[in-house]
Amino acid sequence: MPRPEAETIDANFRGGSLTAISVVVGFSLSFLTRWAALPGPWLADDLVALSAIILGIAFQIIALASMLSIQSLLLRNYNRAVRLFLIGLASVASGVALVLAGDLVGYGKRLLGE
Repeated sequence: MPRPEAETIDANFRGGSLTAISVVVGFSLSFLTRWAALPGPWLADDLVALSAIILGIAFQIIALASMLSIQSLLLRNYNRAVRLFLIGLASVASGVALVLAGDLVGYGKRLLGE
């Protein structure tokens, strides 16, 4: 009995998704680099936000690697890569939100002794 053909996506559609994922991964890495370069000591509380950001970037990079594969033209593989990317995006956004919330309540000023 012949196997049914797997659903595929258009290569142009994949190209747009690949570009979007690449840009967001770049922004995520840029934010982490910039934040890590700020003066001042790191405390244990920073590790919560840092962990969320690093975990999110890892998911984004896995999604990017999956999207680079020719196998991502298969709909099920494409959808998996998109899900991984969205998980990574949510994790990075959570980490950034924690950093911003800390700044809003004056956490950063206390660290710098201002």
